[in-house]
Amino acid sequence: MATSAVTDAQLIQHARKAQARAYAPYSKFPVGSALLLDNGHVVPGCNLENASYGLSMCAERNAVAGAIVGSGPREVTHAGFIIEAVAIVGKAGEPCFPCGACRQVLREFGCERVIVEDGEGLRSFIFNEELLPYSFGPESL
Repeated sequence: MATSAVTDAQLIQHARKAQARAYAPYSKFPVGSALLLDNGHVVPGCNLENASYGLSMCAERNAVAGAIVGSGPREVTHAGFIIEAVAIVGKAGEPCFPCGACRQVLREFGCERVIVEDGEGLRSFIFNEELLPYSFGPESL
């Protein structure tokens, strides 16, 4: 894991900026996320809803897609980056954790920490130990 100059508080601020771009006319629950990659880059994401609810996309998966698109030339079997942390914001003062599908996608790209905020401040969780223990990943195949 590279040492990054981006603090947890700064990563939450990036997620808040992304949240302001969310398209959530149905749930009225805008979510923003920000990935911190091992190269120090921050990649934002926001949720995007659709009238056909199954086609809606979560903020975290949109950020991962953006990281893949922005990672430049690489082998098709390797993303070219590792997610050091993801910050997620939803309703003010309430922690917003990734859904099950997002947890699995974040795990695929080596996510190490999840940062959320609650009424008392920022909280950080070790991804594989606390949010997705006994997970299934590429090495399981």
